[in-house]
Amino acid sequence: MLVFAALILCLGKTESTYTSLLVAQPAYAQRVNPSEAWQQVYKQLPDLPKENRYISQETGKVAENNTLVSRMMRYHIYVKGRAPNYRLDWKLTLADYLDANEVMYETSYPGHDTLRQNPFAGDRAAIRRLNRQQRNALVQALVNVFNNRD
Repeated sequence: MLVFAALILCLGKTESTYTSLLVAQPAYAQRVNPSEAWQQVYKQLPDLPKENRYISQETGKVAENNTLVSRMMRYHIYVKGRAPNYRLDWKLTLADYLDANEVMYETSYPGHDTLRQNPFAGDRAAIRRLNRQQRNALVQALVNVFNNRD
């Protein structure tokens, strides 16, 4: 159906237009591994809270690599399906955390099924504690990482 819609939109266009619309573009999330990208954000913002004190269900130990930023990235990319390289999309995600945009659900929040305690409430509280300047710096750091501008 999507291909059909693209062809309808292209009526009267050249063959090169058809080709460019039908060629799959690589996903930006594939260029930067979110499971490692969170570390780059913390390098840019060392004072940002890690919120990584949660216990792994699997190991029973503190999941130090399961951080606020890693969960935010997974929420943004995999739960919401937003592009990781656009500032506006990250602003929308922050607005979700601040109850100013879309509803977030505890049952689909990253970590709910791998940590003993769901980090949902703690992460939202951590984002609320950030001032506007800190939130803007977080958005910029996220955009920098996904656009390869450390």
